[in-house]
Amino acid sequence: MNYERELLKGYTDSLLLCLVNHQPMYGYQIIKELEKRSNGYFQFKEGTLYPALHRLEKAGLIQGKWQRLPSGPERRYYYITQKGRKALAERLTVWQDFATAVALIMKPATG
Repeated sequence: MNYERELLKGYTDSLLLCLVNHQPMYGYQIIKELEKRSNGYFQFKEGTLYPALHRLEKAGLIQGKWQRLPSGPERRYYYITQKGRKALAERLTVWQDFATAVALIMKPATG
């Protein structure tokens, strides 16, 4: 079983919300930023990224806007919405509680 893949399924949306919360990004930029910030651990493919972005957009957590750059093609930038910021804050709280509980169980028992 690919445990990393199963873990990622539950946190893909949170990772994407976190990135676009820092700054609006377009798809390829998101893929590269995830890879860079995770030291290569996360290597999303377009088939994973775009369905997740569309799901977040449909839920009103992000908004996509087409922008033409002076030196290049038109790109769809994704911006977090107020609803998305609230959802991200809630997800971060759940993640911190989960990580704390896992750490307590994983550390060697004393006594």
